[in-house]
Amino acid sequence: MVAQEFTVDLNKPLVFQVGHLGESYQEWVHQPIVSKTGPRFFESDFWEFLTRTRWYAVPSIWLPVVCYCISMSVRMGHTALEIGLLVIMGIFVWTFLEYSLHRFVFHINTNSYWWNTIHYLIHGCHHKHPMDGLRLVFPPAGTAVLCVPFWNLVKLISTPTTTPALFAGGLLGYVIYDCTHYYLHHGQPATDVPRNLKKYHLNHHFRVQDKGFGITSTLWDRVFGTLPPPYVAEKKR
Repeated sequence: MVAQEFTVDLNKPLVFQVGHLGESYQEWVHQPIVSKTGPRFFESDFWEFLTRTRWYAVPSIWLPVVCYCISMSVRMGHTALEIGLLVIMGIFVWTFLEYSLHRFVFHINTNSYWWNTIHYLIHGCHHKHPMDGLRLVFPPAGTAVLCVPFWNLVKLISTPTTTPALFAGGLLGYVIYDCTHYYLHHGQPATDVPRNLKKYHLNHHFRVQDKGFGITSTLWDRVFGTLPPPYVAEKKR
């Protein structure tokens, strides 16, 4: 007897359904549903609340932390030029993390129940419902947890007095990334640079989902050869 293929019921909470898709999960999750109203994730109102975030929560919560870290650097005796360079370096480090996480973590292939479930929670939901405005930025609770290993990573590659400014730059890079990401989905760019970036990102969602992992820029896609085909063709001209 052939086992019946599992079908996701979009009218019920999705998180604990998608794992049952098994090997067909990857095909299902990369068939986007274009709707500004996202699905329900959990039966529990508490857990459901934690999955929904207004975009302005990101700068409101994290920019004060950025400013506090910069003030720490000032108290440690660094000049404005030194702090500025460290912040820029931190932003640069973030762009590499942004690309690496998107390519190697968010787009990992899964086919078991729990790995499908985890993938859906961290990124699959965004590809399935790319216009869900309440799930376009990372929930603050999750960011707070991830700040701990990021702080330790910065400590590992810097000195005690340069850590706060470097961390501030990385966190500022994250804020820019999340706000840019929201804008690329819901904004209407009037100039060429953001318009091209929006086209580039939506190309990743709706045409070539295994290329174009950069959000705030195409830098690392160019470095590591993951530009989508039209951009590769343009580059060769």
